[in-house]
Amino acid sequence: MLDIQEIRKKVRQIEIKTRKAVNEVLAGEYHSTFKGQGMEFSDVRPYQPGDDYRSIDWNVTARTGSLHIKQFHEERERTLLLAVDVSGSLRFGTTSRLKSESLAELAALLAFSAIRSQDRVGLLLFSDRTELFIPPRKGVEHVLRLVREILYFEPRGRGTDFPACFATISRLVPRRATVFLCSDFQAPLGRGLPVLARRHDLSAVYVEDPAELELPSGGWTEWEDPETGRYGWAWTGSASLRRRFRETRLRQKQMLLQSLRRASVDTLVLSTSGDVAAPLVRFLRSRLRGRAA
Repeated sequence: MLDIQEIRKKVRQIEIKTRKAVNEVLAGEYHSTFKGQGMEFSDVRPYQPGDDYRSIDWNVTARTGSLHIKQFHEERERTLLLAVDVSGSLRFGTTSRLKSESLAELAALLAFSAIRSQDRVGLLLFSDRTELFIPPRKGVEHVLRLVREILYFEPRGRGTDFPACFATISRLVPRRATVFLCSDFQAPLGRGLPVLARRHDLSAVYVEDPAELELPSGGWTEWEDPETGRYGWAWTGSASLRRRFRETRLRQKQMLLQSLRRASVDTLVLSTSGDVAAPLVRFLRSRLRGRAA
């Protein structure tokens, strides 16, 4: 049974750390990156020299006999959805924190930035099924609840089903939103990612632990797959085994990043051994440069 005081203490620690980063750096980066992503039609007006021809409303132009262009305004509120994997492999970490804790900190950074920009934030927790959906809202208490759920939610499923997750997002979030898909991507992506990326402003957050790339040198070691429950033994004293393990894991990572890139999904890579705020700032700035290019 989790101690309620320990839960509050952990959530409070993340709140203090992340709100400081948001106040000093991240709020401006978030707003600059995502402003203008949601545009709503407001009116039409006569065409003027210098207007963008791509904004011409051809229906009104044909009806009136003179060129008219569409006018848009930025939505006052955007929706940020955090889709977070809570399968068994996320409860793993060999450094100062678990992969789930890294994702909780990342989620707090994004969520506090969003509510500071007057955006709403929602949460979808998924495994091999939809575990929990919290509709988008504003407010500090709402954000703290999201962080608490990412840290301490007890999922029913152990595995990961990405196609089911994609279908759930499409069903629960019908309007275009900013979506961060957060996982260690230990399961195949399957179908549906390109469609989701066209419907929403989708980014991926890939979290890894150093031990998932480098086997420790030792003797016979028992291993268990947290998502399937399968286990076995390996002789980690073998340099050849450790080299093949590293090569395989790097190849799998490269294939994953290529699949995300082909679907036009930008990816932020996090490690349990490193900072979270600095990679996020670099990621947001990179996205902003890419949009301006």
